[in-house]
Amino acid sequence: MAEDTTRYAALLRGVNVGSTRLAMADLRRLVADLGHTDVRTYLQSGNVVFGSPVTDPVELARGIERVLADELGLRVPVLVRSGAELAAVTTASPYAKQQDDPTRLLVAFLSAPPPAARVAELTAPTGENVEYTVDGREIHLHFPDGGYGRTKFTNTHLEKKLGVVATTRNWKSVCALRDLTAG
Repeated sequence: MAEDTTRYAALLRGVNVGSTRLAMADLRRLVADLGHTDVRTYLQSGNVVFGSPVTDPVELARGIERVLADELGLRVPVLVRSGAELAAVTTASPYAKQQDDPTRLLVAFLSAPPPAARVAELTAPTGENVEYTVDGREIHLHFPDGGYGRTKFTNTHLEKKLGVVATTRNWKSVCALRDLTAG
């Protein structure tokens, strides 16, 4: 990898859950066709890791969104984080040391820091036991009584309450993406 290349992870919102289907081979090809290098996908849920000399994550995300729309007709929000940002996210987790079950720890990645007034109004749905910490463009989530599968504290809930795009990954995936984007 060239000295002037940074490793990134692109996180696609809502891929291969519900009706939006995307083959990971197509995703790798499209990202490589944009000129990015060492393109790899992680799992089947819209995680792609690559190297690029481009330093603007918003520009990278828009390029991937555009090629998905132009080539495959998919309108999918894309959020991009650098390897350094993913390392900082895992270090900053206020819940990682108190929970050894990675299915109960998640990170919601946001398209932008939400307005402070909206963060102040954010609450968990009635009757749900969820701890959360909003930290800039991420929300650290802890579900002490179970995983993400049955909660209403979802991407849709966060987007409605905070007014920004959200996509959530479990702790195992966040750590794997951090490792895949390291150095």
